[in-house]
Amino acid sequence: MMERINQIIAENGWTAGELTIGDCIEVARQAQVRVSDVVVAEAMITSNMTQTEVYSAVLASFSHNLYAVEIGTTTGSSFLMGTAGREVAQAGAPQLVADDFLNKVLAYTLGAQVGNHSVGLQPCAGTGDSCTYAGFVRAMLEELDDKETVARVAAVMLKIGTIFRVGKTSTGCNMEGFGAGAAASAAAFVELAGGKPADMAKAIVLAISPTIANPCTPRVMVAGLCATHIGGGVMIGKLAAQLAMHTSIPVTVPVDVMIAMAAAVHPISAKQVVPVVIQYMEPFFKTNTAVETYIGQDVKAQEKARIDETIKQALAEARAMASKANAIVKPFGEAVVGGSSQAVGSPTNAARLAHYLSKGKITKVKIELYPELFARRGINVPGILMAAVYGAGTDNSQLYREVMSKVASEGIEVEILQVDEPQLQQITVIAAEKTGMVAALNRGGGRLVLKSASDKEEAYRVAKKLGIEIVE
Repeated sequence: MMERINQIIAENGWTAGELTIGDCIEVARQAQVRVSDVVVAEAMITSNMTQTEVYSAVLASFSHNLYAVEIGTTTGSSFLMGTAGREVAQAGAPQLVADDFLNKVLAYTLGAQVGNHSVGLQPCAGTGDSCTYAGFVRAMLEELDDKETVARVAAVMLKIGTIFRVGKTSTGCNMEGFGAGAAASAAAFVELAGGKPADMAKAIVLAISPTIANPCTPRVMVAGLCATHIGGGVMIGKLAAQLAMHTSIPVTVPVDVMIAMAAAVHPISAKQVVPVVIQYMEPFFKTNTAVETYIGQDVKAQEKARIDETIKQALAEARAMASKANAIVKPFGEAVVGGSSQAVGSPTNAARLAHYLSKGKITKVKIELYPELFARRGINVPGILMAAVYGAGTDNSQLYREVMSKVASEGIEVEILQVDEPQLQQITVIAAEKTGMVAALNRGGGRLVLKSASDKEEAYRVAKKLGIEIVE
């Protein structure tokens, strides 16, 4: 096996010690071995160790963090999570989930976080993902007699974690407890279940997706919130693994591309998302009384005024949203075919308005979309055209499937352009007697903001008649 793995690495022009997750998965696929076999083989080559020595080193690396788990599930207490670790891990505790093994992983992962606040953790990407790895390993050590299997699964998690460690250049749970934890958990569940290398690739991609841009540093100053980050990563990993192994769900993004994107978004999130989170979460930061004695009263007064204003603003924003919310007896908008009320529903409704502002035989439809909508044109253009040409609503699934061929057979010209203005979707329906145009800003739920139109007053009237929701 070792010879074959080395041969495939050489044939691809790769170097042991520099293999990506995607490389490891591809080598495993070609060699018809487990991904863990490739990860361990790479370590054997780069560290000049035997397989047994690699296994021992991997398990030994968890020594301190398993101690933290023990503390967190017995005597430890956290300034952010209290004694939640022991409460979920003690004998007879209500299960977090019905799956016994998954419940143990969750309980010990949370215990590791409490232990982190008691005796510290050795970090990988960050400290949050180390909680996940330690929790997973502790659960395996209890459930599995075969320590070789524990070491192999742990090796896969560490391979992913060490790559995320390089990608973590700023603050953000997207590259540690939540993101790295989800990706490593997904891979571990696949490896443990004997899944195929291709299953692992799918599972990692599915697990990373919901973690992109998720911040953490403000939340780790706020009581409780970390628990659903690190625990949520495990849960997402399990879901991703099950979907990858037991369904035919299509996943087309290469795993290395997904990881590269996560790393690229990470510093942008730190600059753009984190400041907003800090603004709203600052009132709930845990403080240290001893430290506060060194802070001037003028600074504290400024902070208090800022915090009071933030809470007042947040409550006003929440009340404004509540006042505009639909009644629960009629909560939903029209059904939207194509998979997204924002990417498809909103531009389709803009196009429908443009259709009813036009008059006569339609000869051309001009579609102008901001970059995100333009990138998703494969799903929104059919909806736009069925509305622009035929006045169809967002729920017309049959026409959605047929519209591209119908428009082509009728010789109607279609022009699709990308524009830079954020959220813009501008639809122009050129017809023999009168051209209709609607420029709107995209909103979820199939809603839109009417920016301009060839006849704005008529557009409002048509929207009301058709039940199209226009918002501010």
